[in-house]
Amino acid sequence: MSVTVDERVTDEVEALEAILMDDVVIKRVGDVPDIIETVVHPSTGDDIDQQFVCVTLEVKLTPGYPDTSPEVTLRNPRGLDDELLATINSQIREKLNDCLGQPVVFELIELIRENLTESNLPSGQCVICLYGFTEGDVFIKTQCYHHFHSHCLASHLIAGKKYYQEELEKLPNWQQMQAPPYQQTCPVCRCPVSCDVETLNTAPPPVDSITAPPFCLTDELKDLQLKMATLLAEQVAKGGVVGMGDTGPPPLTITTPADNDDEATNGTSSGSQDVNKVDATRNGSSSNDNSSPGSPSSRPVYHGPYRGFNRRGKPARRGRSAR
Repeated sequence: MSVTVDERVTDEVEALEAILMDDVVIKRVGDVPDIIETVVHPSTGDDIDQQFVCVTLEVKLTPGYPDTSPEVTLRNPRGLDDELLATINSQIREKLNDCLGQPVVFELIELIRENLTESNLPSGQCVICLYGFTEGDVFIKTQCYHHFHSHCLASHLIAGKKYYQEELEKLPNWQQMQAPPYQQTCPVCRCPVSCDVETLNTAPPPVDSITAPPFCLTDELKDLQLKMATLLAEQVAKGGVVGMGDTGPPPLTITTPADNDDEATNGTSSGSQDVNKVDATRNGSSSNDNSSPGSPSSRPVYHGPYRGFNRRGKPARRGRSAR
């Protein structure tokens, strides 16, 4: 049974596909348009590299659309804080009420684009240094639309590659040859990125990191330290902190070559003392025996790894019957 589609919806979908082309996705249920999805960017002309923010607009068409309002959702915001998203959502609700009874998807796209153009500067913080983006900062937008100060991202990538090389050198040669090459990844979403680290490293540090006042331990921080210390004590009492208050085996311990040498030296000395004690005991117990030096009882007992082997390096044949 075919479903009649409102002509206004059909015209709007055709216009969207003609204007936005591959930038719009129309999801259908049978032949009926159901969801319209597009990624909205700020207006920067042909300079795509200057688009620092974006958001995905999803419009689900209700059965009575356009006489009823569609369901609008903003997904995957990049470079936008919660306050700006709340402002855009408020304007969307007003636009839906004003345009009730007529197609509204184009109106929504333009409304969002205007907001993004006015706020085409990453909001929030750089997740590496935790400073915000201010006028004068040199920052970069990754392929996944996450933003970082260029100086901070360079430091992060340099440290990541150094750690990768250190871990790679710990592997056997055959595993080193099979290991994949180092891949730069986004600190937020771990998507592969491609950046010129040398160029990024020439950027100045964030402006706020230079102009920030010196650290001062305030009363608020002192209260926070006390609260965290109390919380830590509660977790330790409940056994929720590894390595503190545990009666079981200790966690992995990092040692140095000097520690290994000391352990080997102590082990040798203690081992030699134990052997001397065993020999003394053995000599004491056999002092009353009248065995000759060449007798089997006078030979030292072999406790090495090759017990059960004869002198030719072959397994000893025990209990062999005479031919």
